[in-house]
Amino acid sequence: MDFGPTPEQTALLEGIGRVCSGFGDDYWRDCDREHRFPDAFHDAIAAGGWLGVAMPVEYGGAGLGVTEAALMMQAVARCGAMAAASSIHMNIFGPHPVVIHGTEAQKRRFLPPLIAGQARTCFGVTEPDAGLDTGRISTRAERVPGGYVVHGRKIWTSTAQSARKIMLLARTTPREQCRRGTEGLTLFYADLDRSVVEVREIPKMGRHAVDSNQLFIDGLRIPDEDRIGAEGEGFRCLLHGLNPERVLVGMEAVGIGQDAIDRAARYGRERVVFGRPIGANQGIQHPLAQSWAELEAARLLCLRAAWLYDTGQSCGAEANAAKYLAAEAGVSACLRAMNTLGGMGYAQEFHVERLLREAMIPKLTPISAQLALCHVAEHALGLPKSY
Repeated sequence: MDFGPTPEQTALLEGIGRVCSGFGDDYWRDCDREHRFPDAFHDAIAAGGWLGVAMPVEYGGAGLGVTEAALMMQAVARCGAMAAASSIHMNIFGPHPVVIHGTEAQKRRFLPPLIAGQARTCFGVTEPDAGLDTGRISTRAERVPGGYVVHGRKIWTSTAQSARKIMLLARTTPREQCRRGTEGLTLFYADLDRSVVEVREIPKMGRHAVDSNQLFIDGLRIPDEDRIGAEGEGFRCLLHGLNPERVLVGMEAVGIGQDAIDRAARYGRERVVFGRPIGANQGIQHPLAQSWAELEAARLLCLRAAWLYDTGQSCGAEANAAKYLAAEAGVSACLRAMNTLGGMGYAQEFHVERLLREAMIPKLTPISAQLALCHVAEHALGLPKSY
């Protein structure tokens, strides 16, 4: 059992490190304050070829696995928290249904622009009245000659302010005609035509640099050639991307937590009160050390889940457990960092408050802590389904 990085992973982390070193605290603070998308960071990652880290070589990708993508996203989040991670996250995991279920023509048409950073896309699955119960989505795609016309609503669609494409899940068969709610859903990778799609930004607590939106779709025409996989098989197409996304989000939470602990430890070494550094006090040391241990444990489980996926093995319980543990550890690390800094932790100058706001995202998405635990209970412990 070898816990060391491979030569490819070492080279990847060195390359990502060089990119991230050009974007310091001031850059991320300004993006947050100004609600400004981190275009320069996105473009630098694209220029380095990192957007295609897990995409096939024949379409311009690096041909590496979810393990390498996870290591990359940990480093990215450690640099710029969720503002950095979310600016490229969709390009890393979003095209996966196209890779698995797309035709050769679709792969050659869709993947190279995403990998090159020329096309920005968003993810249209969640709906206001369905939430995590994907089988209850009501956005409908009606058959017309040559394709479909879509009507409905989506919510929490990130990057839709600037995206030109959308990975969209819609119902093509009424729910009452299906045996299960997850049947009769179809996946599309379509143009985001703003003449028929209203994109309305949602004011939110954090990650101001990357927008979240509601979409109101009224007559979006999608040609047959933009359908991914067979009609009615959209949910099955999405499943191939769910476990990798949980792993990536978990590693992003780890990266944020590590950044927070690094800042707190530095402050503990430098801040002198009553004639000694506050870091000499066990009341400071122990919470930070506990967070270090929790983050390291979560990181290792994330990497195990990624390894299982990359080797073709079942990884659902591990991916859900990893995301759960990482999200909890990330938020806890930010809270402990804020306690270490005291009042200065609340000040924007020290950036910990920004990390805490952004660490809440992995805790809430793409699946709640409760549903992650339900999955583990059912699939790892053999308990009855509870929902």
